[in-house]
Amino acid sequence: MRNTLKNIVEFFKVERSIQKAVSVADPDVLGFFGLYPTASNIEVTPSIAMQVPAVFCAVGTISGKVGDLPAKLFDRTSREAIKDHPAYKLIHDEANPFTSASELRQQLQRDAMFTGNGFAEVVRSFDGRPLELNRLNPHSVQCNEYDDGTPYYIVSSKSGGQVRFEFTDILHIAAPDGSPIVKAREAIALTIAFERHIASLFANGGRPSGVILSPKVIDQEGKKNLASSWFSSHSGNRAGGTAILDEGMDYRPLSTTLADAEFAKNRIEQIREIARAFNIPPTMIFELSNGTFKNVAELNQQFLTMTLKPWLTRWAWAYARCLLTPEERARFYVEFVTEDIVSTDEAARAAAYGQYRSMGAMTANEVRAGLNLPPRPDADNLANPYTTSNSTAPVEAPQDSAQ
Repeated sequence: MRNTLKNIVEFFKVERSIQKAVSVADPDVLGFFGLYPTASNIEVTPSIAMQVPAVFCAVGTISGKVGDLPAKLFDRTSREAIKDHPAYKLIHDEANPFTSASELRQQLQRDAMFTGNGFAEVVRSFDGRPLELNRLNPHSVQCNEYDDGTPYYIVSSKSGGQVRFEFTDILHIAAPDGSPIVKAREAIALTIAFERHIASLFANGGRPSGVILSPKVIDQEGKKNLASSWFSSHSGNRAGGTAILDEGMDYRPLSTTLADAEFAKNRIEQIREIARAFNIPPTMIFELSNGTFKNVAELNQQFLTMTLKPWLTRWAWAYARCLLTPEERARFYVEFVTEDIVSTDEAARAAAYGQYRSMGAMTANEVRAGLNLPPRPDADNLANPYTTSNSTAPVEAPQDSAQ
């Protein structure tokens, strides 16, 4: 009876928190509808933002790589992959019968960048084992906290009902600093304004390619006839033909102005602003003005360290929180294998490991741990493997062939 009363009290607390009134004057009220006004009066939503090539490329690059990197469950002591645990299948192979683990990560990663949060429900067996991970619409999930700070989630169903889930039953991927699309909506809106301006310029012919100078004064009717004759003779398929001018007229083409050059620079700077918002190197979204063949490895390392690591850390903890018990988390850990990102610098990495081995700073097992390989029973020696002076085996004297 006491537990029943406690559940009823908690239910009404949740209902009051959901039905809390929101003032129309609240500047954040439009966020509930996915609308984010800007100073340029251009509304930015995830779908509108994805029409900007730089945003589309940044979202696709980050979510694609988070999905592509293999995630595995490892033993903390042996560093071997634990493939017989039910969590291994969910994070490495398939999240559910119709969604691969990679595809689910891409979906939730995009949700987190669009709205700030990505959610998936953990479906369990009767004995508590995790069986499936199913994506939830982020707009249908509300994050709340108990009095002690423990999180729980209220999920609204399509039928209008609401279900409460504990934090161990919802895979939650939260953006480190909120949705980059929401936070950088002013920069995205300015990029859209640039695109619309230049599109309108070309569509309406707002900038003439040249001017016709006449030594005589021409009235308005004469100007209209001259313009009509010029466009009919030198536009469309006739562009680039030879022009014949009468009465001493002269045609002077207009070259690129300083304003045009500054406009082009501003467009490039907006691409860089979007790259900053997503914390991604500009070269990763194909702004290659500072990219060279020599710094590709450094840029890949920067992409891994600055862009992916914060996300991968959150993914590893979210997996462990939902798919492992506290006792299992003490024995196992989730890790993403990231060697393929820095594979272009594999030679330098091998050379560094070789130097550490030769100077006695690392054992072969420590090197193998860095390569995500299991240890070997005979590989805990710090002796230099590149010399034979440390050998203690007796040397047999050569036998006389005459004996």
